[in-house]
Amino acid sequence: MVKRLGTVTLSVLLASSLAACSSGNNAATTPAASGKPAEGAASSAPAKKDKTKLQYWTGDRHDMDYIKSVVQKFNETNTDNIEVEMVVKTEDFNQAIDLAFASGQAPDVMRVKENTIQPFAQKGYLKPIDSYLTDDMKKKFPIIDDFNRIDGKMYSLPNYGSTLRLVYNKELFAKAGITAPPKTLKEMVEDAKKITAVGKASGSYGFALNFKSPESALGRSARVIAEASGFGGFGYDFKTAKFDFTGYKDIIQSFKQMVDDGSTLPGMESLDIDPLRAQFAEGKIGMYISFSSEPGVYANQFPAKIEWAAAPVPTIDGTVKGASSFLGGQWLSISNTTKNADQAWKFMQFMYADEVLKTYHEKGFGLSMVPSISSVAKKPEIKGIEGFLPTGNDGTWPLQPTVTVEGMKYNDAFFKYMISGGNLDQITQDLNKRYNEALDKAVAKGTVKVQPNPNFDPMKLMAK
Repeated sequence: MVKRLGTVTLSVLLASSLAACSSGNNAATTPAASGKPAEGAASSAPAKKDKTKLQYWTGDRHDMDYIKSVVQKFNETNTDNIEVEMVVKTEDFNQAIDLAFASGQAPDVMRVKENTIQPFAQKGYLKPIDSYLTDDMKKKFPIIDDFNRIDGKMYSLPNYGSTLRLVYNKELFAKAGITAPPKTLKEMVEDAKKITAVGKASGSYGFALNFKSPESALGRSARVIAEASGFGGFGYDFKTAKFDFTGYKDIIQSFKQMVDDGSTLPGMESLDIDPLRAQFAEGKIGMYISFSSEPGVYANQFPAKIEWAAAPVPTIDGTVKGASSFLGGQWLSISNTTKNADQAWKFMQFMYADEVLKTYHEKGFGLSMVPSISSVAKKPEIKGIEGFLPTGNDGTWPLQPTVTVEGMKYNDAFFKYMISGGNLDQITQDLNKRYNEALDKAVAKGTVKVQPNPNFDPMKLMAK
């Protein structure tokens, strides 16, 4: 077992007998009735409980249809008169959560990830679930500090983990005379140029990322290349307990080179992940880097019209010097502001049922991190999953400290350089300075605890 407002909103209201789309973001929560007969009512009349309405917010798109069906089943079968509205926000999910809590319209249950559970907990968004957990649940679900247990309190349970891979169009590779996916950054740049040379006339280009959100784009690409090359994927050096973005320089320079070469899909700077996937499914992109959710996307959401596969991401020089990210350890959390925590927990229990988790794995939406599920679940029978299955080189990195930095974040600074140029050394030095100043302030306030680990070895994070 491996251990780790311009918002487009899609709301899916799932009533007990009807599923319909809406775009409402307001909480639709009413307190559960006591169950006692109303005054003046005949004593023989059965008491009718008011419906308890909950909202579940998620940023996940790849599994939406399946989770929608699970939520609908809960609405139809639960005996507690609970109705859940599922709200899928396709972009700016974190900002939407911040705004929802600031305006008193927070959901009752929300999707948390490895890069959001800590800041959400620190902001007081999440309710500890320790009092709800039975001994059997504690044995069943792996408990990982910083990933679902923070400062001794449990906030979420794991469902699945995700690997990160280079996703490539086998047909464009063959057309360009490329016999194998790139193992180095230099090969990736050269391959992107070759693919563009043979594909540009028909509108196909070598490389793309969803740079409408630099955080999302680099978080699924530069991050894993850095980690596989032995550097902290978020610019944090666990040996020194300081931020150091030096390890990003070769990666960002290679991305810029593909832009300068004209090897990237035009308009990439305004591309969101789903439009990117749609373009890839049509054969317009040679390669990109993303999560193990992609097979489900190309089987259900955007049926691929091309032959494609996945391979390990390239490293800086072709040498693997650290574990490739295996992300996971959390899934759902209860809002700390909900008035219906008990009902929210009943919904969470339903979502974490064996059959739900087993089906999730077998349909290829994610690779189960729950041993009792992964030991009995069938291998996902979905095209392309083979390249995403965990290998000995995959592993979970510890979480880096979360800081509030003054000025431009590193993702935006690197993306600006890729598009507009500048002095990359100066940009890196400035990022190191500002991020470490923010870290020092957070440590002084007591909101962050860091400890240098001179013996930290990214190779030891591998599963093998």
